[in-house]
Amino acid sequence: MENSNSYYYKKVEEALLYLENNFTLQPNLEQIAQNVHTSPFHFQKIFTEWVGVSPKKYLQYLSVNHAKGLLKENTLSATAFELGLSSTGRLHDLFVNIEGMTPGEYKKGGKTLTINYIFADSYFGKILIASTDVGICHIGFADDEMLALADLKRRFPFAQINRQENANHQPVLSVFNADWNNLSTIKLHLKGTKFQLQVWNALLKIPKGRLASYGDIAKEIGNPKASRAVGTAIGNNPIAYLIPCHRVIQANGTFGNYHWGSVRKKAILGWEFATTDNSKSHESGVL
Repeated sequence: MENSNSYYYKKVEEALLYLENNFTLQPNLEQIAQNVHTSPFHFQKIFTEWVGVSPKKYLQYLSVNHAKGLLKENTLSATAFELGLSSTGRLHDLFVNIEGMTPGEYKKGGKTLTINYIFADSYFGKILIASTDVGICHIGFADDEMLALADLKRRFPFAQINRQENANHQPVLSVFNADWNNLSTIKLHLKGTKFQLQVWNALLKIPKGRLASYGDIAKEIGNPKASRAVGTAIGNNPIAYLIPCHRVIQANGTFGNYHWGSVRKKAILGWEFATTDNSKSHESGVL
């Protein structure tokens, strides 16, 4: 039987895709529900249970004006300082530990590594979680399991890769089901250049329910002219959601692309905005 979180996410994703293509028509609840093959009552129930707010309120969180406001009002450093770890919008991501692979492991494409992976269901669809003995080396959304596995093998072409669960996977599964209590036990074992590791570390400072621009990240790593290079490093992020590249948008408020799909990016952001208390002060929108 399909995991209920995945079922809910698929219905929400269908609705978002419909809204993305028909936003200017201002569709009502009945029209949205019809296009995802669900009764209005059932769709409202699914949507509200998954997100915590109504479809109309959810769209407010996804509006470009809202995104611009989030960008304008917060810098990474200031937001990190003001929210603190005790607030409801705590920087839980900072508990995640990044350890870069050795130069030898990097150059050899993981030749000396054994990587174990699993597929699992999450709030945002099926995911692939892979780890070395040291820690998590890859997380990717897996709408197509064969393509997701091919992406892992592309990143580590010479590693020994086995479909097998281990202890490193469990804390990640908790996070993907909205339980952040085990984040302190998560260690990431990443294959990346020094610059990429700097960028990925900077992404961890963007709190849930907040956004940053590519320029913000460039400033955070002390290289304000490197926005384009930052964009490339973000595009190569190997850890979906935990390293929150989905929280980076363009300076003009446009959400931009996402390795695992622009609709999924909007779904994740909307869920984060709607389930973070500090988002309640940002309720302006077009609907």
